[in-house]
Amino acid sequence: MQKNTPPRSTIRLTRRGRIALVAAGAVVVGTAVAVPLLTLASEEDGPPTTLVIPEGWRASQVYAAVDKALALPPGSTKKSLAKAALKLPNDAEGNPEGYLFPATYQLQEKTTPEKLLALMVDTANEKFNGAPITAGAQRNAMNVYQAVTIASIVQAEAATRADMGKVARVVSNRLERGMPLQMDSTINYALGRSTVRTTASDTRIDSPYNSYQRMGLPPTPIDNPGEEAMRAAVNPPPGDWLYFVTVRPGDTRFTADYAEHQRNVAEFNAHRKKDGARAAG
Repeated sequence: MQKNTPPRSTIRLTRRGRIALVAAGAVVVGTAVAVPLLTLASEEDGPPTTLVIPEGWRASQVYAAVDKALALPPGSTKKSLAKAALKLPNDAEGNPEGYLFPATYQLQEKTTPEKLLALMVDTANEKFNGAPITAGAQRNAMNVYQAVTIASIVQAEAATRADMGKVARVVSNRLERGMPLQMDSTINYALGRSTVRTTASDTRIDSPYNSYQRMGLPPTPIDNPGEEAMRAAVNPPPGDWLYFVTVRPGDTRFTADYAEHQRNVAEFNAHRKKDGARAAG
C-alpha cells in the first residue's frame, strides 16, 4: 500500500472531491456547484417566518443570512457573538464554525441574532453529543470537535451523499499514514472564497488551513456540516483509498493506486477538454 504522497506539483485534492493536474502553473478543474446565498420562507407581503440554513454553509454565510432575515445592518450578527453566550466545546475557543447547525429555524417578532445563534449551537450539541456520534468518535481515537472538523471537509468535498463515507475514509487513511490532506476546500476557506480554481501559488499560502503545507486537520471546521456528513466522519466504510476524482457527474472514482488514479485523472481531463470544445463550438 502506497504511503507517500506524490509530488505536490503533480496532484492535489480539490473541492467536491475532484483531482486536478498542475502543469506549468495551470490548473485543470471541474465546475463549482453554486449555492444560493439565502433561502427564506415568507408569508405573502410579510416578513420572513423561517430561515433555512443549508448544509455546508460557512459561519460567514450564516451571519449574512441572519442579518438579512432580521433586516439588520451587515455585520450585526457577527458582532453579536460576544454576548451570545454560545455553549461551544473548549476546543472551539469561541469560534462557532461547525456548530451553526443546518436546519430550518422559526423567526418570531422578538427573534434576535443571539437567540438564533444560540439555538443553532444548541441544536448542533444535541445532534453531535448523542451516543452514536460520541462513541464513533472515540472508536476512531478522536473527540467530537475533531469529528466535526472532518465532517466539514467531507461536506465540502463529497460530490454526492453516497460519496461521503468514502471521502471520510480517504481523510482517515491520509491522517493515519502521515500524509497531508491536500484539500482545496481548506485553501478556499483560508482565502474566504468558494471555487475549484486553485493555483499552485494558492497552495503555498501561509495559513493554518493550508492542508498542503500543514499536516493533520485544520484548526477548526471549515463549514457547518449536516448529520450525514457527521455519520460518515465517525463511521466511514472500510477501504484503502487515498485518492478520488469525479470523472463526470455521478462518476467519482476512489483508489489507493496512484497509477490508476492518474488514468482516472487523464479521463477526467479528456472529458473536460471535450466539453470545452463542444461549448466553444
